[in-house]
Amino acid sequence: MLRLARGVAGKAAQLALLLAAVAVASFALMSASPVDPVDAYIGAELTAVGPEQRELIEQRWGLDDSAPERFVTWAGELLQGNAGQSHIYGQPVTEVIGSRLVASLGLMAGAWLLSGLFGFVLGVLAGARRGTLVDRGITWWAYTLSSAPTFWVGLILLYVFSVWLQWTPVCCAGPIGVLSEDVTLWQRLHHMLLPMLALSVVGVGPITLHTRQAVAEVLAQDHVTFARSLGETPRGVLVRRVLRNAAAPAVMLQFASIGELFGGSVLAEQVFSYPGLGQATTQAALRQDVPLLLAIALVTAALVFVGNTLGDLVHRRLDPRAARDVQGRSAARPDRHAAVGQVSA
Repeated sequence: MLRLARGVAGKAAQLALLLAAVAVASFALMSASPVDPVDAYIGAELTAVGPEQRELIEQRWGLDDSAPERFVTWAGELLQGNAGQSHIYGQPVTEVIGSRLVASLGLMAGAWLLSGLFGFVLGVLAGARRGTLVDRGITWWAYTLSSAPTFWVGLILLYVFSVWLQWTPVCCAGPIGVLSEDVTLWQRLHHMLLPMLALSVVGVGPITLHTRQAVAEVLAQDHVTFARSLGETPRGVLVRRVLRNAAAPAVMLQFASIGELFGGSVLAEQVFSYPGLGQATTQAALRQDVPLLLAIALVTAALVFVGNTLGDLVHRRLDPRAARDVQGRSAARPDRHAAVGQVSA
């Protein structure tokens, strides 16, 4: 119990330090940006706004203070539960993030599950049939997907399924002209299908290649050879001796990919005009909405930290060797890109 309390306290301290570092770095980068927040906010109406109106906007946003003063003010308000007001949406930042995060989490959760399950099944199949035509075909496909940008995959899917076949909607999270509260669950899933597929397809490659390598390594071990000599069938060897050992690094890799999933969602939501957190991030960055962008950076960092922590816990649960290693020293984290080099070798 005491060890558990120490572990939770340690993780909480790490999360607090991470969020503090992300906040400082993000604010410094935005303060050093050459883009003027007032100009970005006004946009095409720049010539219609006089110096007095600009000065009023700067005073309202606190831009007449120095950068350290603005950061201290923002951090103080945040510690009291006030994340500020979004400049471009005209709403509290917490409301903007709350509404956008729900849409993005559904999209990313579906893509995360699809890429994990599909990638693991293909990796097991390729590893069990190593050297065959099936293995070469899956490996080639995984390499192709690993090198394909999310926006390119999204554009291809959009052209094939929405423009050519007209099976899926072209954009948005619901039918155009229908209020959000009137959109049915089926309509939401129908509009989410294509961006979710685009986001999941890109994540399949690393999971497939890494699982393939793990399956091949387990099949070459002595205990598998011994089981085969005792007459155990190939299916029994795969189910009883390979899947669990191959699943541990794949699961940890999948949890570690949450950060990349956020990056991919920014591009996928832009391609499909999906109103999620990724699209809000793009708008906040382009129009210098500092309070919203800082809050998104903190939420993203917290979710990635939680994902990595869960990945570590699940990995230790599936692989007892990792738990023993952690007691002495930190277990080595699998490299998403190492599998590519191993497969090449």
